[in-house]
Amino acid sequence: MSKYVIKSAAGEQVGEAELSSDVFGIEPNIPVIHQVVVCQAASQRQGTHSTKNRHDVSGGGVKPYRQKGTGRARQGSIRAGQWVGGGVIFGPMPHSHAKRINNKMVKLAMKGVLSGKVADSELVLVDSLDFEKPSTKQAKALLVNLGIADKRVTLVVPDDDVNTYLSFRNIEKVTVIGVSEATTYNLIDNGSLLMTADVAKNLEEVLA
Repeated sequence: MSKYVIKSAAGEQVGEAELSSDVFGIEPNIPVIHQVVVCQAASQRQGTHSTKNRHDVSGGGVKPYRQKGTGRARQGSIRAGQWVGGGVIFGPMPHSHAKRINNKMVKLAMKGVLSGKVADSELVLVDSLDFEKPSTKQAKALLVNLGIADKRVTLVVPDDDVNTYLSFRNIEKVTVIGVSEATTYNLIDNGSLLMTADVAKNLEEVLA
């Protein structure tokens, strides 16, 4: 166990959280993190890209000219790929880009990212995010008090904390995700990772 500072919404130290060294204190495995990020990024692709081949393009049902005697190369259709307006040769077609990776690697990558945030002092823990009603003004003031207003921030909130989500969602450079949405891909791309101590404990239990 290692201790990490907990701050209040005013930016003052109000306590310390004991974080498991097995989750927040390991040596990041960069190749595994890279592999998991690539996998998760690929799985987000819709794969709906499409082109028309020579069979899908309208027209071209008649041979453009006779086979022999013209001095030109033989052609069977004006909708072949070498013709203007013809089909696309070997173009992209709809398919899934999803990749599979085992759960041990996913957890190891998550632990590595969280440990890296702790090592780089980019993890910010607060005691609570109590928003009685959605307030972007209050949310901005909290970021200023914590000294991370000028950074790209990923905020991890409980899944049922609607007011906090609504308060932060319109702030530039702030990404708000529920704790169930926390992935290596979501947690790594930021300059500061913000969450409550309870959320950190939740992630610790899941990754233990």
